Amino acid sequence: MQKVNVKEARRNISRLLDEINAGEEIIILRRGKPVARMLRIETQEEKPLQFPDRSLFRSKLPPMKQSSASLIRDIRDERG
Repeated sequence: MQKVNVKEARRNISRLLDEINAGEEIIILRRGKPVARMLRIETQEEKPLQFPDRSLFRSKLPPMKQSSASLIRDIRDERG
């Protein structure tokens, strides 16, 4: 864990961000007192999003009597 004052953090933000990305934790000090902590954000994008299985639900739906395209045309024709 590294401690830096605000002035130094402003001057060296790029270097500090590189250190944070490498796993370092940075504490920002104002007048010698800690005011902020900077650390790496752990992304959760690594594991794929899982959707629930809806195949049983879909199998219970009745079959459509007309295509969705013709249904949309009918709805548009009704609006005028």
